[in-house]
Amino acid sequence: MGLLTIGTFAKASRLSPKALRLYDELGLLTPARVDPVSGYRLYTPEQLDHARLVAWLRRLGMPLARIQHVCTLESAAAAQEIRAFWAQVEADTAARRDLASFLIDHLSWKDPAMSPITKPLGIRYAALSDTGLVRESNQDTAYAGSRLLAVADGYGSKGAPASAAAVDALKHLETDSIPAGNLLNVLEDAIEQAKQAVNGVAGSGSSPEGAGTTLTAMLWTGSQLALVHIGDSRVHLLRDGELFQITHDHTMVQSMVDEGRLTPGEAASHPQRSLLIRALGQGADVIPDMRLHDAQQGDRYLLCSDGLSTVVPTEEIRRVLSDVREPERAVRELIALANGSGGPDNISCVVADVVELQQ
Repeated sequence: MGLLTIGTFAKASRLSPKALRLYDELGLLTPARVDPVSGYRLYTPEQLDHARLVAWLRRLGMPLARIQHVCTLESAAAAQEIRAFWAQVEADTAARRDLASFLIDHLSWKDPAMSPITKPLGIRYAALSDTGLVRESNQDTAYAGSRLLAVADGYGSKGAPASAAAVDALKHLETDSIPAGNLLNVLEDAIEQAKQAVNGVAGSGSSPEGAGTTLTAMLWTGSQLALVHIGDSRVHLLRDGELFQITHDHTMVQSMVDEGRLTPGEAASHPQRSLLIRALGQGADVIPDMRLHDAQQGDRYLLCSDGLSTVVPTEEIRRVLSDVREPERAVRELIALANGSGGPDNISCVVADVVELQQ
């Protein structure tokens, strides 16, 4: 078969003549020959596979510069590059989905405080952190105040100061006034401040394990709790006797469960179950989940590090949260359960009850 005209080549490759001219100018898909008289671009049949790959990568939304790089790779390396690109697309899409949900909730919400029959609500809370029975030091940080609840689980050689720095960076939210329409910006700024604080702890060292931490926090706004979450610390909500996990673990194993490559049972005993794909730390993906939760009188929230959730069965957690009335006693009993199961990790718990304020 001889050379193909640009029209024929465009039809066979599923690329338009306009796109082919652009890719020629960019050096991405150079014609085999350009007719010196007519200026027509001519292509060989052997170029079709390359052109079809370009067409499909464009349909994926891959930028042209990255496509140019992929086209220089051998098949296995090209497949790995496409896999990495798509993983980032899915992460970005998930972040935008969470942001869209946050905005919808935020814009749809009507302040119940505007109703004269609505009872004012507040939170009653307790926080406790314990080293456990195996670790030599405690790298967790737990905090509870009248507006801010937070748990951070540090890792690496500077995990303890990293988790403390992340939580300290949020404590100004206890006293800062937050305009009703500015909540999303406040949370975004708070995460950036926590990120910078953790990076400051890490310093300029070359070790990627120098410092890092999860961060799961809730900000009380008077009738709602705004959640920010990075990593595998968790938030559970006990409502009407039912326990719900309202965070999603940012771990490699959880992503394998989401993709159907592992069952939840297999994930629980997987040797890499603690490998994070999002965290605060050098080189880590720091995109947080952010959500709003409408509070109801009688709700009970539990924030905990994985030192509790990986060793204490969910039903036992539900039993303590249901049966133990005082938050201070509840956090003590939950930590005792984790230590009773061997205490292999640091354990941090925050329990907060939504209660009617006394007037």
